[in-house]
Amino acid sequence: MTDIEFAALMVSRVCHDLVGPLGAVVNGMEVLEDERDPAMRAEAIKLVTMSADQALARIQFMRIAFGAAGSAGAELDLGEVGRLITGLLQGGKVQLTWNVPRLYWPKDWAKLVMNATLLAADCLPRGGMVTVEAGPDPAVPSFKIRAEGLNARVTEDVDRAFRGKTLNVDARHVQPFLTHKLSRTVNAAMTITPLEGAVELAAG
Repeated sequence: MTDIEFAALMVSRVCHDLVGPLGAVVNGMEVLEDERDPAMRAEAIKLVTMSADQALARIQFMRIAFGAAGSAGAELDLGEVGRLITGLLQGGKVQLTWNVPRLYWPKDWAKLVMNATLLAADCLPRGGMVTVEAGPDPAVPSFKIRAEGLNARVTEDVDRAFRGKTLNVDARHVQPFLTHKLSRTVNAAMTITPLEGAVELAAG
């Protein structure tokens, strides 16, 4: 995969994640233009507000997890990282337990834990709980993520992309491939392990 192809797939992933909530905002605004019933207008306002909040949460998350996230050598606050992930998952089928000390990590390590948490959530098609734990030493970052829920699984395509196999990587599976690239960047021995009713990811 060339750098151009990788960038194009990442842009496609961002657009895919934003088109749903932004489309709902447009639909809600159309209802507000034509609807005179107070109850219907209240529902439309509720839809617009919820969808706009969801789009904002996704943009804020992706700006850090997928983007440049500051200058070379920058560090990120794990408390803020946890807030961004909480916002991303809020209102969905996956709940988050963030058992991470308030530390500053190098930006690529922070981006790695963000992408690994998103990957863990995507392993729960029926919803469930994602628990993130991190080591206490900021000089030696490490984390363990456990995704528990009905039908928790790692698909073959996700596993292949996570291991850096670019064959058949598309916009849906480019995020696991990004997780692989980040783990290589920070020299993390990262693993993903399917278990009975759960999936575990670890790096350190």
